[in-house]
Formats: sequence, C-alpha cells, structure tokens
Amino acid sequence: MERKENVLDEISFDFAVKTVKLYKKIIKEEKEYVLPKQFLRSGTSIGANVAEANGAISTADFSSKVSIAYKESLETKFWLRLFEATNYIEAEEFQDMFEKADELSRIMFSILKKTRMNK
Repeated sequence: MERKENVLDEISFDFAVKTVKLYKKIIKEEKEYVLPKQFLRSGTSIGANVAEANGAISTADFSSKVSIAYKESLETKFWLRLFEATNYIEAEEFQDMFEKADELSRIMFSILKKTRMNK
C-alpha cells in the first residue's frame, strides 16, 4: 500500500498542476470565472487531501482524507464533462484530463476498499 500512496501523491500533484493551468486558460479565453473556480477548487483539493492523508494519525483519519479526495475527483470529472459539453474545452483536452481524474478515482477507490477491509 505504501507504493500506491507515493504514486497517488505524485499523480494528484501533477493533476493539480494541470488543473491550475486549465483554469487559467479558461478564464483567459472565455472570461468566465464562476464555473472554472469550482473546477479549480475540486481539482486541487484532490492533491491537498491526499497530502493530508499521508500525514494521517490513524487509519480512520487516513480513510477519511482519501474518501474526501475520492469525492473531489468525482466532482472534478463532472466539471470536465460540463466544460466539454459546453465547449469550454476541446475534446482532446477533456479526454486527457478526464482520464487522469478517472485514474485518480480508481486508485483512491482501491485504497479505500483495502483500508476498510483491513478494519
């Protein structure tokens, strides 16, 4: 499990960087701020909660933080789908970001399943 946590930390940080860059692009090109701000919050919250999970003081604390990060990844996928459907982002950009968000979701779900089975 330790290896996955490190991978998750790296992937979630990289995703946060891509989220910030996409946010900046959307607000520059579209002059839209409200929807992208929600996307920015959820997309960067994934990595922040993973970082907190890595410093958890108990299994319950760890599970709680990973659970929050997982839910944020689901919200982020919603925003990406909405941006693509409303032409805020191109299909290729959507596909790249959505696949990364989905990968994060799958890793976190797997971690949550293992953590909760070990209780």
